[in-house]
Amino acid sequence: MAAVVACVAQQSPEAKSPAAKPAPVVTYIKAGKLFDSTSDNYRENVVIVVEGERIKSIGQTQIPAGAKIIDLSKAAVLPGLIDCHTHLGARADRYDPINGFKETPYTHAFTAEKNARTTLLAGFTTVRDVGSGPFMAVDLRRYIDENNYSPETSVTLFPAERNYQIADGPDQVRHVVRAQVKYGVDVIKILATGGVLSKGDSPGAPQFTYEELKVAADEAHMAGRKIAAHAHGAEGIKNAILAGIDSIEHASLASDEDIQLAKQHGTYFDMDIYNDDYLLGKAAEFGLPQENIDKEKMVGQTQRETFRKATQAGVKMAFGTDAGVYPHGDNAKQFATMVKFGMTPPQAIRTATQNSADLIGRSKDVGTIEVGKYADIIAVSGDPLQDVTVLQNVGFVMKGGVIYKDKIANSPVAE
Repeated sequence: MAAVVACVAQQSPEAKSPAAKPAPVVTYIKAGKLFDSTSDNYRENVVIVVEGERIKSIGQTQIPAGAKIIDLSKAAVLPGLIDCHTHLGARADRYDPINGFKETPYTHAFTAEKNARTTLLAGFTTVRDVGSGPFMAVDLRRYIDENNYSPETSVTLFPAERNYQIADGPDQVRHVVRAQVKYGVDVIKILATGGVLSKGDSPGAPQFTYEELKVAADEAHMAGRKIAAHAHGAEGIKNAILAGIDSIEHASLASDEDIQLAKQHGTYFDMDIYNDDYLLGKAAEFGLPQENIDKEKMVGQTQRETFRKATQAGVKMAFGTDAGVYPHGDNAKQFATMVKFGMTPPQAIRTATQNSADLIGRSKDVGTIEVGKYADIIAVSGDPLQDVTVLQNVGFVMKGGVIYKDKIANSPVAE
């Protein structure tokens, strides 16, 4: 420390004084209808003041002469949306297993950068990647965080496994979780049951014991990480909830007991109930094997009825779509399916804002439009509280105070 002080003391006064930082840009957003995601209703004709990358005030503000104004007075304004279950390195037009021999980590990385941009411009300013190519999601997050990206890629990314590993027994589970944490993941994902798009297993069959799941959850939480369990079958869901896992991904075959346990423990269900339409429609054209189609037919409709029952029971719901199984950018198509199976439009929207921010541990920064939070703001023409399908055509996207898309107010867009 003394050597550093001596070195500084030898500098000239000009060198000692750091260059003054430019004042943060102040922007005034005129919101005709503001759904801030703290209630089921709009706030009418308010002004959102954005200073730099965060929200400074919201209300009936007098806008000074010459101020930078974004006029969304004829639009519905909402928080940036969050998808908690994506696969940025995956392509929905490539299911043929032969592609696994053709592709390299580089092709996955190129795909992920493009898919992140597509997702951002669709209004999803934060995503959680729960499985892509080895090292891809963590490295993409670092790439974005270091500002080494094209502006449109500035989605906030929370990667899960750095690279999947097989673990057998509590000690191996502990080792694998610790290794994932060491290499920088934000969330641990464990496959508590078989899957629909995996080969040779049954979606309902448990793949880890309660003891193994408990070790995984304890290790993740000790490291300050969340943990998600891929789980279709009832026994695997029950074990994951009792083990203390934070979210159940898919939850397709959850029993009534599982639903009550989830409510009791405050466990989130993160249910991808839209993609059944794509998997049983277009996916076969792109080489999805018949085994996977048959498993989806077995699980898909049951999962939607489970969603209805869990919603009615008051289970905490996040928004996760399995993007990559269907084309990235179509994430908002799930809202209509959620409404069809029991949610009101405000409930469905809050799963992708307030609820998902809570699940990923970011409630202080994103998920609602409130003072002090990041200015992650979107807008649509139309009324999403009456018709959630308008969210499939987001016309305005601001991420951290920077505009990346504007087909409504005609503001300059980051290039």
